[in-house]
Amino acid sequence: MLEQTLDDRRLTRSERSAMDRIFDHIDPDPHQLALFRSVAFDLARDSIVDPDSIETIGWLEEVIKMLQAADSSGGPPAVAETYFAPDNDCPAKIRGLLNRARNSVDICVFTITDDRVSDAILDACQRRVKVRVISDDDKSGDRGSDIERLMERGVEVRIDRTDDHMHHKFAIFDHHLLLNGSYNWTRSAANRNQENFLVTGDPRFVEDFSRQFERLWEKFS
Repeated sequence: MLEQTLDDRRLTRSERSAMDRIFDHIDPDPHQLALFRSVAFDLARDSIVDPDSIETIGWLEEVIKMLQAADSSGGPPAVAETYFAPDNDCPAKIRGLLNRARNSVDICVFTITDDRVSDAILDACQRRVKVRVISDDDKSGDRGSDIERLMERGVEVRIDRTDDHMHHKFAIFDHHLLLNGSYNWTRSAANRNQENFLVTGDPRFVEDFSRQFERLWEKFS
């Protein structure tokens, strides 16, 4: 797969989406990720004829190794990834985050109608991941809404029953990854709408959204 993406010397959005699905499926450990990086550098090195360029690739590989070694905190890297619907497979990314969650998932979204995502939420609960969901009453009773199904299966759910709308679309995974954007967790968002979300491990944003979630969780109790 890596070799195919190198053919035109650019990693397209569709290729990145395909790679994301593969990684979400195999859930690689740090050793496997290091192996993938090594293979990627080998492919790049083999595709270059100019000796100076080959040396540059070697330099870049060593710099990346040094930076990874310098991160001795043991915490997650401050990743930042962008996803755009309908071009990227946004449900697959959300499912991957849910599947990799180990301790907690806090979800704050206007509506959930995509049963592919709802099934991943229920799977996380079965793995004893603590899942909490905040949603809005405007759509929770609509045909196709999965909110009632989640509640019936024991997921902790709190609903904004005020005259106003709880219109957020964010989620926090294991207190260190934030997903946030315009993307509703629906099939129409996945297949037709122009939507986006960003996934980041930047602690500044994770902490801000975590505080907001706790504030709303108490407000809608």
